[in-house]
Parts: sequence; structure tokens; C-alpha cells
Amino acid sequence: MEIITDFAKNSDIPAIMALLMQVHKVHSDGRPDLFESGTTKYDQTQLKEILTDASRPVIVAREDGKVVGYSMCQLKDGHFSKSIASRNSLYIDDLCVDESMRGRGVGTILYNAALRYAKEHGCYNLTLNVWELNSSAKAFYSRMGLKPQRTTLEKIL
Repeated sequence: MEIITDFAKNSDIPAIMALLMQVHKVHSDGRPDLFESGTTKYDQTQLKEILTDASRPVIVAREDGKVVGYSMCQLKDGHFSKSIASRNSLYIDDLCVDESMRGRGVGTILYNAALRYAKEHGCYNLTLNVWELNSSAKAFYSRMGLKPQRTTLEKIL
């Protein structure tokens, strides 16, 4: 297995859409009160727009030319608040590995590609959000060395 990474192209949109459906199913199965089943985070039109936005790189992993995973990223300007130090960041908006490829190191390859991109672009850190219901993602990111930065709490009314 040789996995290569590069930046997504418009021709990759159908494969990315299929992966978006896989990751969304994890969330809609785990929290049907929040996530609508049968939908995705982005549609094809939105993906085309994202692929033209230099501040939102989409890194894909390929095996034999086939997209087997992606990492959708966002370069974030560090000017959040006067009370927080201004640091640029790379936010991983979404990362998915095809179900058939999980456990084969593709996630690590994608994460490391995003990390390299962040370093090359002078980012202070790399951040992401993980839903509590997604224990496999939480374990993966812990293995990658990520630590909680903050916690969002909820009370369902």
C-alpha cells in the first residue's frame, strides 16, 4: 500500500461527497437529535467553492489514484479577541478515512500532511473539534498527541 497526499481537485468531489456521507453517518447515528440523517456537511456546490479558497486547503489521500481520505482545513487569522494572544492557526474542519481503509495508517498520513502544511504556513498550532460520541476519533487524535484546549458543555432542555 502506497498512500500519497495532494490537494483535492474538482474531479475528486464525488469521492469526497461519499466520504462526507460516511463521517456524517457516524454523527447522525450517535446524535440523531442534532444531525439530520442522509445529509452531509457540505454539498457539491459548497465543495467547489471550498476548493477555490486558498485559506481552506483540502488534502486528499490516494491509493492507486483513488481518494481514500481527506482532511479539510482552514487557515485561521489569530485575531479573535483583545484578551487572547494573536496567533495564526490551522483548523482541521473535517477528516475522514474511507471505512475500508481504516486502521491502515491513512488517518496518520492525512494528519501529518495537515501538520506539515500548518508548519509551512507559520501557524502557531493546529486545532480541531471532536464530538464526544466519536470515541475512535478521540482515541486517534490522542495518539497523534493532541490535548484538549477547551471543552463545550451542554444541557439538553
